[in-house]
Amino acid sequence: MRKSHPVRRVVLATAATVSGVVLLLSLKPSSDPASAAAAGAAPSAAAAGQESPQGGTGAAGATTVTGDATQTQYGIVQVRLTVANGRITQAEAVQAPKGGTSDQKTALSVPKLNQEAVAAQSANIDAVSGATYTSNGYKQSLQSALDRMKAQGSSSPSGSSAGSSSGSSSGAASGSAQAQARTVTGQVAQTQYGPVQVRITVSGGKITEAEAVQAPKGGTSDQKTALSVPKLNQEAVAAGNANIDAVSGATYTSTGYKQSLQSALDQAGG
Repeated sequence: MRKSHPVRRVVLATAATVSGVVLLLSLKPSSDPASAAAAGAAPSAAAAGQESPQGGTGAAGATTVTGDATQTQYGIVQVRLTVANGRITQAEAVQAPKGGTSDQKTALSVPKLNQEAVAAQSANIDAVSGATYTSNGYKQSLQSALDRMKAQGSSSPSGSSAGSSSGSSSGAASGSAQAQARTVTGQVAQTQYGPVQVRITVSGGKITEAEAVQAPKGGTSDQKTALSVPKLNQEAVAAGNANIDAVSGATYTSTGYKQSLQSALDQAGG
Protein backbone atom coordinates (compact mmCIF):
# COMPACT_ATOMS: atom_id res chain seq x y z
CA MET A 1 0.00 0.00 0.00
CA ARG A 2 2.88 2.41 0.75
CA LYS A 3 4.35 1.82 -2.75
CA SER A 4 1.13 2.96 -4.40
CA HIS A 5 1.20 6.48 -2.88
CA PRO A 6 3.76 8.01 -5.35
CA VAL A 7 1.79 6.73 -8.34
CA ARG A 8 -1.40 8.20 -6.98
CA ARG A 9 0.29 11.53 -6.52
CA VAL A 10 1.55 11.50 -10.12
CA VAL A 11 -1.92 10.74 -11.40
CA LEU A 12 -3.45 13.53 -9.36
CA ALA A 13 -0.80 16.02 -10.47
CA THR A 14 -1.31 15.11 -14.13
CA ALA A 15 -5.07 15.50 -13.83
CA ALA A 16 -4.66 18.93 -12.20
CA THR A 17 -2.33 20.05 -14.99
CA VAL A 18 -4.74 18.93 -17.72
CA SER A 19 -7.64 20.70 -15.99
CA GLY A 20 -5.63 23.92 -15.83
CA VAL A 21 -4.82 23.79 -19.53
CA VAL A 22 -8.50 23.20 -20.42
CA LEU A 23 -9.55 26.21 -18.34
CA LEU A 24 -7.00 28.43 -20.04
CA LEU A 25 -8.14 27.35 -23.50
CA SER A 26 -11.80 27.94 -22.62
CA LEU A 27 -11.07 31.50 -21.43
CA LYS A 28 -9.04 32.55 -24.48
CA PRO A 29 -11.91 33.04 -27.07
CA SER A 30 -13.60 35.62 -24.81
CA SER A 31 -10.64 37.95 -25.33
CA ASP A 32 -10.29 37.21 -29.07
CA PRO A 33 -10.19 40.60 -30.88
CA ALA A 34 -11.84 39.11 -34.01
CA SER A 35 -14.96 38.07 -32.10
CA ALA A 36 -15.11 41.46 -30.38
CA ALA A 37 -14.95 43.22 -33.76
CA ALA A 38 -17.75 41.04 -35.13
CA ALA A 39 -19.92 41.83 -32.11
CA GLY A 40 -19.32 45.55 -32.57
CA ALA A 41 -20.14 45.41 -36.31
CA ALA A 42 -23.56 43.77 -35.88
CA PRO A 43 -25.37 46.77 -34.28
CA SER A 44 -23.99 49.20 -36.86
CA ALA A 45 -25.20 47.00 -39.72
CA ALA A 46 -28.65 46.78 -38.14
CA ALA A 47 -28.79 50.55 -37.71
CA ALA A 48 -27.85 51.04 -41.34
CA GLY A 49 -30.61 48.66 -42.38
CA GLN A 50 -33.17 50.69 -40.41
CA GLU A 51 -32.19 54.00 -41.98
CA SER A 52 -32.10 53.00 -45.65
CA PRO A 53 -35.86 52.55 -46.25
CA GLN A 54 -36.57 56.08 -44.98
CA GLY A 55 -34.40 57.59 -47.65
CA GLY A 56 -36.22 55.99 -50.63
CA THR A 57 -36.51 58.05 -53.79
CA GLY A 58 -40.07 56.90 -54.49
CA ALA A 59 -41.60 58.97 -51.67
CA ALA A 60 -39.57 62.04 -52.59
CA GLY A 61 -41.46 62.57 -55.86
CA ALA A 62 -44.95 62.23 -54.33
CA THR A 63 -47.02 65.16 -53.12
CA THR A 64 -50.27 65.40 -51.17
CA VAL A 65 -53.29 67.50 -52.09
CA THR A 66 -56.20 68.08 -49.72
CA GLY A 67 -59.67 68.94 -50.99
CA ASP A 68 -62.22 71.30 -49.46
CA ALA A 69 -64.09 70.22 -46.35
CA THR A 70 -67.62 69.38 -47.50
CA GLN A 71 -70.48 69.71 -45.03
CA THR A 72 -73.06 66.92 -45.23
CA GLN A 73 -76.19 66.22 -43.23
CA TYR A 74 -74.25 63.88 -40.94
CA GLY A 75 -70.91 65.62 -40.72
CA ILE A 76 -67.87 66.89 -42.62
CA VAL A 77 -66.11 64.94 -45.34
CA GLN A 78 -62.63 65.92 -46.54
CA VAL A 79 -60.40 63.98 -48.92
CA ARG A 80 -56.62 63.98 -49.24
CA LEU A 81 -54.82 62.60 -52.27
CA THR A 82 -51.27 61.41 -52.74
CA VAL A 83 -50.13 62.23 -56.26
CA ALA A 84 -47.06 60.98 -58.15
CA ASN A 85 -46.29 61.68 -61.81
CA GLY A 86 -49.70 63.29 -62.30
CA ARG A 87 -51.65 60.26 -61.04
CA ILE A 88 -53.49 59.48 -57.82
CA THR A 89 -51.59 56.79 -55.95
CA GLN A 90 -53.56 57.00 -52.71
CA ALA A 91 -56.83 58.53 -51.50
CA GLU A 92 -58.03 58.88 -47.93
CA ALA A 93 -60.73 60.69 -46.01
CA VAL A 94 -59.09 62.84 -43.34
CA GLN A 95 -62.56 63.80 -42.11
CA ALA A 96 -65.76 61.74 -42.24
CA PRO A 97 -69.09 61.55 -40.35
CA LYS A 98 -68.78 59.89 -36.97
CA GLY A 99 -70.91 59.05 -33.97
CA GLY A 100 -73.83 56.64 -33.70
CA THR A 101 -74.66 54.78 -36.90
CA SER A 102 -72.32 57.08 -38.85
CA ASP A 103 -69.33 55.17 -37.48
CA GLN A 104 -70.46 51.97 -39.14
CA LYS A 105 -71.43 53.65 -42.42
CA THR A 106 -68.12 55.49 -42.58
CA ALA A 107 -66.17 52.30 -41.90
CA LEU A 108 -68.01 50.51 -44.71
CA SER A 109 -68.09 53.29 -47.32
CA VAL A 110 -64.83 55.22 -47.06
CA PRO A 111 -62.48 52.32 -47.95
CA LYS A 112 -64.58 51.61 -51.06
CA LEU A 113 -64.61 55.27 -52.05
CA ASN A 114 -60.84 55.45 -51.60
CA GLN A 115 -60.34 52.46 -53.89
CA GLU A 116 -62.70 53.83 -56.53
CA ALA A 117 -60.97 57.23 -56.53
CA VAL A 118 -57.60 55.61 -57.25
CA ALA A 119 -59.08 53.31 -59.89
CA ALA A 120 -61.10 56.00 -61.68
CA GLN A 121 -58.51 58.80 -61.37
CA SER A 122 -61.49 61.16 -61.24
CA ALA A 123 -64.54 62.06 -59.15
CA ASN A 124 -66.82 59.98 -61.38
CA ILE A 125 -67.23 57.24 -58.80
CA ASP A 126 -70.33 55.40 -57.65
CA ALA A 127 -72.00 56.25 -54.37
CA VAL A 128 -71.88 53.50 -51.78
CA SER A 129 -75.31 52.08 -51.03
CA GLY A 130 -76.52 53.15 -47.61
CA ALA A 131 -74.02 56.02 -47.37
CA THR A 132 -75.30 58.47 -49.96
CA TYR A 133 -74.53 61.65 -48.03
CA THR A 134 -71.00 60.55 -47.20
CA SER A 135 -70.45 59.48 -50.81
CA ASN A 136 -71.67 62.80 -52.23
CA GLY A 137 -69.55 64.76 -49.77
CA TYR A 138 -66.55 62.58 -50.62
CA LYS A 139 -66.99 63.18 -54.34
CA GLN A 140 -67.24 66.95 -53.89
CA SER A 141 -64.10 67.13 -51.75
CA LEU A 142 -62.35 64.75 -54.15
CA GLN A 143 -63.20 66.99 -57.10
CA SER A 144 -61.79 70.05 -55.35
CA ALA A 145 -58.59 68.11 -54.62
CA LEU A 146 -58.39 67.09 -58.27
CA ASP A 147 -58.85 70.71 -59.34
CA ARG A 148 -55.93 71.71 -57.12
CA MET A 149 -53.88 68.83 -58.50
CA LYS A 150 -54.52 69.99 -62.07
CA ALA A 151 -53.64 73.58 -61.19
CA GLN A 152 -50.36 72.46 -59.65
CA GLY A 153 -49.59 70.23 -62.62
CA SER A 154 -50.16 72.98 -65.18
CA SER A 155 -47.84 75.39 -63.36
CA SER A 156 -45.08 72.85 -62.72
CA PRO A 157 -41.79 73.88 -64.39
CA SER A 158 -40.87 70.24 -65.00
CA GLY A 159 -43.74 69.86 -67.43
CA SER A 160 -42.42 72.53 -69.78
CA SER A 161 -38.70 71.89 -69.61
CA ALA A 162 -38.48 68.09 -69.38
CA GLY A 163 -37.44 66.07 -72.43
CA SER A 164 -34.93 66.48 -75.23
CA SER A 165 -34.95 69.26 -77.80
CA SER A 166 -36.34 66.87 -80.42
CA GLY A 167 -39.43 66.34 -78.27
CA SER A 168 -39.97 69.99 -77.36
CA SER A 169 -42.71 70.51 -79.93
CA SER A 170 -44.75 67.56 -78.65
CA GLY A 171 -44.23 68.74 -75.06
CA ALA A 172 -45.47 72.21 -75.99
CA ALA A 173 -48.52 70.72 -77.67
CA SER A 174 -49.28 68.67 -74.58
CA GLY A 175 -48.89 71.72 -72.36
CA SER A 176 -51.16 73.69 -74.68
CA ALA A 177 -53.84 70.98 -74.51
CA GLN A 178 -53.71 71.00 -70.72
CA ALA A 179 -53.98 74.78 -70.68
CA GLN A 180 -57.15 74.59 -72.81
CA ALA A 181 -58.89 72.21 -70.40
CA ARG A 182 -61.13 74.09 -68.00
CA THR A 183 -63.95 73.44 -65.60
CA VAL A 184 -67.31 75.19 -66.02
CA THR A 185 -70.23 75.04 -63.60
CA GLY A 186 -73.75 75.48 -64.92
CA GLN A 187 -76.54 77.45 -63.33
CA VAL A 188 -78.66 75.89 -60.59
CA ALA A 189 -81.82 74.33 -62.00
CA GLN A 190 -84.61 74.22 -59.42
CA THR A 191 -86.80 71.12 -59.63
CA GLN A 192 -89.81 69.93 -57.69
CA TYR A 193 -87.56 67.79 -55.47
CA GLY A 194 -84.57 70.06 -55.10
CA PRO A 195 -81.81 71.93 -56.99
CA VAL A 196 -79.64 70.33 -59.66
CA GLN A 197 -76.32 71.83 -60.72
CA VAL A 198 -73.83 70.34 -63.17
CA ARG A 199 -70.09 70.91 -63.49
CA ILE A 200 -68.20 69.86 -66.60
CA THR A 201 -64.57 69.73 -67.66
CA VAL A 202 -64.05 70.76 -71.26
CA SER A 203 -60.93 70.12 -73.36
CA GLY A 204 -60.56 70.61 -77.09
CA GLY A 205 -64.22 71.57 -77.38
CA LYS A 206 -65.37 68.25 -75.87
CA ILE A 207 -66.75 67.28 -72.48
CA THR A 208 -64.18 65.09 -70.76
CA GLU A 209 -65.91 64.93 -67.38
CA ALA A 210 -69.37 65.72 -65.98
CA GLU A 211 -70.76 65.60 -62.46
CA ALA A 212 -73.70 66.88 -60.46
CA VAL A 213 -72.43 69.10 -57.65
CA GLN A 214 -76.02 69.47 -56.45
CA ALA A 215 -78.87 66.98 -56.73
CA PRO A 216 -82.15 66.24 -54.92
CA LYS A 217 -81.67 64.52 -51.59
CA GLY A 218 -83.70 63.26 -48.68
CA GLY A 219 -86.19 60.40 -48.58
CA THR A 220 -86.66 58.57 -51.85
CA SER A 221 -84.67 61.27 -53.67
CA ASP A 222 -81.45 59.78 -52.31
CA GLN A 223 -82.02 56.51 -54.13
CA LYS A 224 -83.19 58.19 -57.33
CA THR A 225 -80.19 60.53 -57.35
CA ALA A 226 -77.76 57.65 -56.74
CA LEU A 227 -79.27 55.72 -59.66
CA SER A 228 -79.74 58.54 -62.15
CA VAL A 229 -76.84 60.96 -61.76
CA PRO A 230 -74.03 58.50 -62.69
CA LYS A 231 -75.96 57.59 -65.86
CA LEU A 232 -76.56 61.25 -66.72
CA ASN A 233 -72.86 62.00 -66.21
CA GLN A 234 -71.87 59.22 -68.59
CA GLU A 235 -74.41 60.29 -71.20
CA ALA A 236 -73.22 63.91 -71.05
CA VAL A 237 -69.62 62.87 -71.76
CA ALA A 238 -70.67 60.43 -74.49
CA ALA A 239 -73.02 62.87 -76.25
CA GLY A 240 -70.90 65.99 -75.80
CA ASN A 241 -74.09 68.05 -75.47
CA ALA A 242 -77.32 68.34 -73.48
CA ASN A 243 -79.34 66.15 -75.84
CA ILE A 244 -79.36 63.19 -73.49
CA ASP A 245 -82.16 60.83 -72.48
CA ALA A 246 -83.96 61.21 -69.18
CA VAL A 247 -83.44 58.38 -66.71
CA SER A 248 -86.62 56.39 -66.09
CA GLY A 249 -88.05 57.10 -62.64
CA ALA A 250 -86.04 60.31 -62.23
CA THR A 251 -87.67 62.65 -64.74
CA TYR A 252 -87.42 65.82 -62.66
CA THR A 253 -83.76 65.25 -61.81
CA SER A 254 -82.99 64.45 -65.44
CA THR A 255 -84.72 67.61 -66.67
CA GLY A 256 -82.89 69.79 -64.15
CA TYR A 257 -79.61 68.11 -65.04
CA LYS A 258 -80.06 68.83 -68.74
CA GLN A 259 -80.91 72.48 -68.05
CA SER A 260 -77.84 73.04 -65.89
CA LEU A 261 -75.69 71.09 -68.36
CA GLN A 262 -76.84 73.32 -71.21
CA SER A 263 -76.00 76.48 -69.25
CA ALA A 264 -72.52 75.07 -68.56
CA LEU A 265 -72.06 74.34 -72.26
CA ASP A 266 -73.20 77.87 -73.11
CA GLN A 267 -70.55 79.28 -70.79
CA ALA A 268 -67.93 76.99 -72.32
CA GLY A 269 -68.94 78.11 -75.80
CA GLY A 270 -70.14 74.66 -76.81
